[in-house]
Amino acid sequence: MRLLIDVGNTSLKAVLWHNEQAQPADINNLPWLQITEVIYACVGRSDLLNDILAQAVSNNIICFEAKVTKTLGNLVCAYEHVANLGIDRWLALIAGFTLYPNTACIVVDAGTATTIDVLSSEGLHLGGWILPGLDLMTSSLTQNTQRVFDDGKTPFTNELGKNTPNGLKNGALVATIGAIEQAKLHLTDKKTEQKVQIIFAGGYGLLLQQQFEGSIFDSLLVMKGLNYWHQLSKTT
Repeated sequence: MRLLIDVGNTSLKAVLWHNEQAQPADINNLPWLQITEVIYACVGRSDLLNDILAQAVSNNIICFEAKVTKTLGNLVCAYEHVANLGIDRWLALIAGFTLYPNTACIVVDAGTATTIDVLSSEGLHLGGWILPGLDLMTSSLTQNTQRVFDDGKTPFTNELGKNTPNGLKNGALVATIGAIEQAKLHLTDKKTEQKVQIIFAGGYGLLLQQQFEGSIFDSLLVMKGLNYWHQLSKTT
């Protein structure tokens, strides 16, 4: 059994991976006698990991930290300086590459920030964008303008705004949708009709997934990428 840990900007998430299935993990009550490996990724506060890693060491369990590399199997990173690519983005790309082989993908992780990454069917990461997340978009406007406000109850919808709160919320949503539509253009080949799989993850992933027919929402995308990173790292 593997313990998979993702330390993000705002929280630590953990799952137990066994027989190709993930199950929720209570970090305060982990089954250490059953855990054989700890695999983790960290983009946030690394001190959140200290207690868990110390317990792993005390139980003689080996720990692996996921890192971005230029290549991983047939997956190739677009960044010249690979350390500048967030590990969460790399893991999401690894998951898309592994789950949808030989398929062009757009991978969208919609959390505090919204990241959009484009992956060719050959496994070549073409690059991506980092946008403010939906909440950051709206809060930056309400905090920096006098007459733009949010009433705290208006939802994000894909329609024209008829008042200030839904003009604000819907503007953030359609701006994000527009960025994803632009990403699709980087995979368009006029000579061939290739399938493009759009994959969403993150807190607003399901909302965005509902805007794109045939797209997929996977709440465990980064965790799956963490597991696949470990598997691929052992074979390359």
